[in-house]
Amino acid sequence: MLKGKTIILGVSGSIAAYKAVDIARRLIRDGATVKVVMTSSATKFVTPLTFRTLTKQSVATELFTENSKSKICHISLSDEADIILVAPATANIINKTANGVADDLLSTTLLAADVPIIFAPAMNSKMYLSEATQKSLNRLKAFGFRVIEPTLGELACGEEGVGRLAEVDTIVEVIKFETAKEKDLKNRSVVVTAGGTREEIDPVRYISNRSSGKMGYAIANELTKRGAKTTLISAPTYLPTPQNVNFISVSNASDMQREMLQYFDKCDAVIMAAAVADFTPAEPVSKKIKRNKTGNFSLKLKSNPDIIKELGRIKKKQILIGFAAETEDLIENARKKIEEKNLDLIIANDVSKPEIGFEEDFNEVTILNKKGIVKKVPRMTKREIARIIVDKLVDVLD
Repeated sequence: MLKGKTIILGVSGSIAAYKAVDIARRLIRDGATVKVVMTSSATKFVTPLTFRTLTKQSVATELFTENSKSKICHISLSDEADIILVAPATANIINKTANGVADDLLSTTLLAADVPIIFAPAMNSKMYLSEATQKSLNRLKAFGFRVIEPTLGELACGEEGVGRLAEVDTIVEVIKFETAKEKDLKNRSVVVTAGGTREEIDPVRYISNRSSGKMGYAIANELTKRGAKTTLISAPTYLPTPQNVNFISVSNASDMQREMLQYFDKCDAVIMAAAVADFTPAEPVSKKIKRNKTGNFSLKLKSNPDIIKELGRIKKKQILIGFAAETEDLIENARKKIEEKNLDLIIANDVSKPEIGFEEDFNEVTILNKKGIVKKVPRMTKREIARIIVDKLVDVLD
């Protein structure tokens, strides 16, 4: 299952480092090429010779090392990898990575990598449950890293608690799952919308909403990683443009409608994560509106096109996924929307809840199809939710 895959195994300084030997053996048995990067502390628990003998590959331990190919080690390692696994991951490497610290070969390799990265923590329960470590783990998840949670049991210090490295079988299965779905959308074309449209009142004012675009951009990133030919049609945001996507910038609902109709016939699926304004000024003006003597101002509005409803009406083979951002009657309103707009899936979220939804890095959603609730997703990062949404898209496409 892992034939042809190159896995970087990062080993940091934990007593659980000896389990990394078994992890490497299992990955090699399944066909992977395993290249090990060790911190200096890790070499106190297991020698590099052990891994070199097992993997038949050189073991990297030093940041400043010359090699015959004259490559920068941490760059070449990250370029060769299909996936990076840090197991065991200590509090030190977790907190460093979460805060962008790169002061040894492993942390520098992680910072330079543009491939899926998985952490398997192992440490004393007090260290694991500390506020600093938990915040760092949440940051890593927000960055899109996968965390294989440690288990409960007897620790090296003799105490009972959470912090034991996850079972080797569990870690290997996660690696297999991540690599298997790496290109599960190859040869598929998906259009994603993101951001909040801006409906012009005059040259300096507009009607918009609180959408940051983070959900749509996270979905676009996940689709691209999974092999999809991704088109991202985005209203204005302050986010960096995702790599390897066909990026189209639009401003208002009419612009987005025009671009959607252009790409719709050629795509396999559409995920409408954008917050499209329902209304637009009926009579936008070309010059800045000045304050009048009374201080009062009336604005006449007209309805914008309902883009997703139009797509639902004309769709043929396409999978259509929408979002329902509600402040009340979440499930009822989502069910109405999925029927009225002929959607295959809808992602419903309650935007009245604090610290989730608009402008936040976290969300809490319910995924529904026409038959009912498919999955309730508890509060987690939008990157993690994007992964779940794309998983559901794959299920529907299959």
